[in-house]
Amino acid sequence: MSKMLALTVSIILIITLSSSPLVTSHYSSPSLEASPTFSEWRSARATYYAPADPRDVVGGACGYGDLVKGGYGMATVGLSEALFERGQICGACFELRCVEDMRWCIPGTSIIVTATNFCAPNYGFTSDGGGHCNPPNKHFVLPIEAFEKIAIWKAGNMPVQYRRIKCRKEGGMRFTVTGSGIFISVLISNVAGHGDVVEVKVKGSRTGWLSMGRNWGQNWHVNALLQNQPLSFEVKASDGKTVTSYNVAPKDWTFGQTFEGKQFET
Repeated sequence: MSKMLALTVSIILIITLSSSPLVTSHYSSPSLEASPTFSEWRSARATYYAPADPRDVVGGACGYGDLVKGGYGMATVGLSEALFERGQICGACFELRCVEDMRWCIPGTSIIVTATNFCAPNYGFTSDGGGHCNPPNKHFVLPIEAFEKIAIWKAGNMPVQYRRIKCRKEGGMRFTVTGSGIFISVLISNVAGHGDVVEVKVKGSRTGWLSMGRNWGQNWHVNALLQNQPLSFEVKASDGKTVTSYNVAPKDWTFGQTFEGKQFET
C-alpha cells in the first residue's frame, strides 16, 4: 500500500507541475500593445481651463516650465489625484475621446495629450458636487484648445474615455541642468515610449554612475561635484526599458543649459 500511495502522489505531483502556469523557464513581461493599460478604454471626465490661465507658462506640477517653449504646446493635460501617481506619471501620453453626450461631442475625434500637471482636490466640495479632482474621481483638465477638438466648450464637465498610449516625440530626450555647487538638478523632458521616467543615473568622466533621486515631477537631483567634466545620463522608463546617452553635456557645461540625448524607440 505504501508503494502504491507513493506512486500515486508522484503521478499527481508530475501532473500538477506540468500543468501549472507558474512553472516556466523564464518570465517575459507583456508587450506595450498587449498591456491592458494601453489597450483598454476606461471611463473618466474632463474639463478645460481658459487661455488666460498661467499654468502653460509656469509648467505645473511636473516642472517642465513653459510648455509651449518646451515643445508640448497645447497638447497637455492635468490629472486628478487618482491618476497622478505623485508625479511619476509625468510625461505619460493619453488618448481621450468624448462619449455618451452626443449634444456636445464632436463625433469620430480623439486627442493625444501629455501629462504635465496636477489637478489638486478641493475638499470644500464633494467628489460628485464640484470637487472634480477629488478622489476617487479620474479627471482630466485640458487647455480649451485641446478640449474643443473633441467637444463643444459649452459642455463643461464631460464624460470621456481614455487610454495610455506610446508617446511619439520629435528629437531626443532633453536634459536641463540646474542647481548650484554640488547640488545638481536635472529636468528630463521630451521622452518618447512610455514617457514616464522612474529612474535616472548620471556619470561624470571622473565618477561612476550615480543614482539620482526624484525631487518633484520629472526633476531629479544628486549631491556631487560634477563640474568641468562631460556628463552622461541613463534613463529608465516605467516599462523597464533603459536608454543611455554618453557625454551629452560637454566638459564646459554650465547651470541652466539644456542638452539633447538619445531617445526611446517607438
